[in-house]
Amino acid sequence: MIEINSLKAVICSATGMDGETFDLSAPYWQLKSYKKGELYNEYKNVCKHLAFILNGVFRIYHVHEETAEEKTMLFFTEKQFVTSLKSFLNQTPCDYYTASVTDSTVLYIHVDNLNKLYAQSHGWERFGRVVAEHAFNDVMSNTEGFLFKSAEQRYLEMMEKHPDIHNSAPLYHIASYLGIQAPSLSRIRKRMAGR
Repeated sequence: MIEINSLKAVICSATGMDGETFDLSAPYWQLKSYKKGELYNEYKNVCKHLAFILNGVFRIYHVHEETAEEKTMLFFTEKQFVTSLKSFLNQTPCDYYTASVTDSTVLYIHVDNLNKLYAQSHGWERFGRVVAEHAFNDVMSNTEGFLFKSAEQRYLEMMEKHPDIHNSAPLYHIASYLGIQAPSLSRIRKRMAGR
């Protein structure tokens, strides 16, 4: 499976893992395609998989029970790992939905197989720590952004992390992620284009 080479390069670069240690995981990764809008993990389901995005975009979002309003919390793009980490780590029902924003392809691994790798290798334990650290940093950055930064600053940070997001995600998802309304996003984009 040629797609695994991309995954191997990212994991080895991010964790210092050697190729032989990575190869322990080769039998466990599976390829899957998602259609635009298809759920990766549903609300109240236990998240059983960690996926590496080969192409496409995913988002984690919450749906308000009374208004049905969706709030986008995180985006995941190519060469990033997607999972509902709290549900995945604790094997408890998820408080959010995770869905593909575009047609997407991933390599995914089941939590049981990842735990086998953790037991086999310090390199894989390090991988688990790195994934958790990245997820923690993403959530903290978003929280701090809402507390201390303007919508324009959050927009610039989003564009740095996901430079092609405008070509993939609808503007209303992006506005929701930034905590603003679509007209405010349009004004920010217009100001950025004028610079």
